[in-house]
Amino acid sequence: MSEAEGSAALAPGSTVYQVSEWNGTSGERWVSNQIRLDAMLAVLGEEALAAAAPRAGEHVLDIGCGAGATSFALAEKVGASGHVRGVDISAALVERAREVAPPGAPVAFDLADAARTPLPDAGFDLLFSRFGVMFFDEPAAAFAHLRGALRPGGRLAFVCWRGATENDWVRLPMGAIKGMIPAPPPPQPEAPGPFSFGDAARVERILAEAGFSRISVLPFDHDIPFGQGEDREAALNDAVAMAFEVGPLSRALADQPQDLRARAAIEVRKAFARRPGETSVMIDGAAWIVTARNPGG
Repeated sequence: MSEAEGSAALAPGSTVYQVSEWNGTSGERWVSNQIRLDAMLAVLGEEALAAAAPRAGEHVLDIGCGAGATSFALAEKVGASGHVRGVDISAALVERAREVAPPGAPVAFDLADAARTPLPDAGFDLLFSRFGVMFFDEPAAAFAHLRGALRPGGRLAFVCWRGATENDWVRLPMGAIKGMIPAPPPPQPEAPGPFSFGDAARVERILAEAGFSRISVLPFDHDIPFGQGEDREAALNDAVAMAFEVGPLSRALADQPQDLRARAAIEVRKAFARRPGETSVMIDGAAWIVTARNPGG
């Protein structure tokens, strides 16, 4: 690989970059913040799970399974006669999922890129994901590959973020530091990343190109908890700490001097303080609930 090719491969959004990130800082931070992050995403995952409607005896692929919360919820639905296979590119998260898996649960975890790893032809009744499909560098090809592992008539269901400006976990902390540091350049709207599926028409186009039918992209808005604490003050402190550890604020302030970080913490706390909540700060979450079918069957 030439130096130019190496630089391109490690560019944000590339597969190599994503694997590097999720096996480095991002994966480590998700493991250390697992409980708080699972609590934040729980209600959104539950809505996607309801749309997926897993049934006893089904075989399910959980794409971007993280530390396993969704895989375990799916396993409860499919029961002993079914099976759940969770895949993720983060070694740290897969290891955590294996550590916390309930004894005897019909679930297994693989360190793999779902977009490329070999999968059994028509081996699954359901493809599911909670915020794990927005990072594909060639999404139509990735979904076509995944559809090949879905039996005829099988189902796809996932939840993904809408726009960054609709989601307080980005909007509040980044708005609070506006003017303190130069604004980061906006990402390319279709570059792999948490908000790459913010455009519903693009999601529909990708899935149609991948061969799916009966595609539905529905908005879902809900308050979500950010941070945890025994009382209001502790919850606010934890929300600030969490914003500094995961998400765009952590990257924006990574190389900034301590005095600026301290000022930023004060402003971010003020922003969170305007939101309700006692043991968590309740912030606005905006997502798409996406479902589709593999034709036939």
